[in-house]
Amino acid sequence: MPHPFKPLNLNRIKTYSLQERKSKVGIEDFAKPWAEGGTLRGFLETLPGILAGGHIREVVAAIALAQRNSKTVLIGMGAHVIKVGLNPVIIDLMERRVISAVAFNGAGIIHDVELAIAGKTSEDVDSSLNEGSFGMSRDTCEFINEAIKKTKRKPYGLGKAVGEAIVKNGLLFQRISILAAGIRLGIPITVHVAFGTDILHMHPGFDPNLTGKATHADFRLFASAVATLEGGVYVNVGSAVILPEVFLKALTLARNLGHTVKRFTTVNMDYMLQYRPLTNVVHRPTAEGGVGYNLIGHHEIMLPLIAAGVIEAIKNQ
Repeated sequence: MPHPFKPLNLNRIKTYSLQERKSKVGIEDFAKPWAEGGTLRGFLETLPGILAGGHIREVVAAIALAQRNSKTVLIGMGAHVIKVGLNPVIIDLMERRVISAVAFNGAGIIHDVELAIAGKTSEDVDSSLNEGSFGMSRDTCEFINEAIKKTKRKPYGLGKAVGEAIVKNGLLFQRISILAAGIRLGIPITVHVAFGTDILHMHPGFDPNLTGKATHADFRLFASAVATLEGGVYVNVGSAVILPEVFLKALTLARNLGHTVKRFTTVNMDYMLQYRPLTNVVHRPTAEGGVGYNLIGHHEIMLPLIAAGVIEAIKNQ
């Protein structure tokens, strides 16, 4: 039985001129070849003005502008940032007064403290998990748990308590500690803990009551920084769940209390696309006038590149 369909006649289709058509890519956006002996600023200008090539320049410009205008630049970072060796980059930006405040997840204080104690961190989990020794570092957990106990007498958050302990105990490698730098420079470092996620929580000296109280104090301190983000920048680096959730709650708290936080820049950086940071950092918070960016790449390359770009931009402002 024959079917009712016949090939469409193409003779009457409507066309238009390529010159009149809107195109998303033009040669003015193309990359430029590298010239030997150039500068970092020149290198950034050679990147294509397409997707991340343009976005990285816009992020650098937004951070530099916020610093120039004395606006808040807030960094939320997962512990992986520490584990790939970026403490010196973060501390340098703190010293230059580019970074106004830093937020860690619970693992952040562990790796930062281990660096301050021994100049090394990042346990080989694969080799220690089978025998049940993973996370059983005595030095790490005793030091942090003792620092947490001191919050019973002082209304401290976790970041300040552990940072002060590093400084007061004169730990050998405290120069490389972000927590210690926060104490030295008067820059708040907040710590946001989810119980059961960190090695501390397995040790007998851990006090969940004091930890909960201290991390809640840090949440309120973090929210006060978020409340000043109008015209500033929030950067989430390497936290896929905890800090994006904390940031969203802090933002709604700030807005609920009457703070204007609408026109600001958010940046999410990770080596792969994640739903929660894309939603809770890039899209939702900037829906009423801000700008959000998602940069995919390895932290150990992307963060130093952006930091260097910001330093160059500040120098040439």
